[in-house]
Amino acid sequence: MATYRVNFAKQILGVPFTVGSVEITRARDPMRALRAAELRFARQHGVEDWRERADRAEIAPASGA
Repeated sequence: MATYRVNFAKQILGVPFTVGSVEITRARDPMRALRAAELRFARQHGVEDWRERADRAEIAPASGA
């Protein structure tokens, strides 16, 4: 299982500003990690859908993975 970091950003005037990030320590594949991060981000911010706080989610392997 791999570790992934998902960065969430809000785009303002074409410039992305990071509003948060979530690290998923154990995921079978990147798509599962992305889905888990979206759910965790939404819970952390008290919203139903992560898109209420961010416009984009970018996934990358976490450093040291």
